[in-house]
Amino acid sequence: MKKDIKTRRDIELLVDRFYKNVRADHLLGPVFDDIAKVNWEKHLRVMYDFWDNTIFFSGTYSGNPMHLHQHLHERFSLNSTHFERWNELFDAVVDELYSGTNALLAKQRAASIAAVIKSKILPNGKSR
Repeated sequence: MKKDIKTRRDIELLVDRFYKNVRADHLLGPVFDDIAKVNWEKHLRVMYDFWDNTIFFSGTYSGNPMHLHQHLHERFSLNSTHFERWNELFDAVVDELYSGTNALLAKQRAASIAAVIKSKILPNGKSR
């Protein structure tokens, strides 16, 4: 049986595996590497803090995900398919690695966060 997400190291493994899959994905990879030109070392550290805070309420994250996604949308015109694919990849990695209360919480929070961001930057949930 798979273990639950219990430590910062578990978060790091999840985030590393997820973004490895994102970068290899035909839809999302170009958004991160070609459009956003993500500094992966910095981005991964921020994502470790974000998910550590999201799951364990650690207080390690400070930032504005809405602002960052709005800026990306202005440059690239995100659409519903991008958000759906992000959620598919995230859920798949959580399910691959973990099982339990925190694993379920991570998937629920990811879906909620994506829905809020999508609703704020996409009129009627579609691309502009």
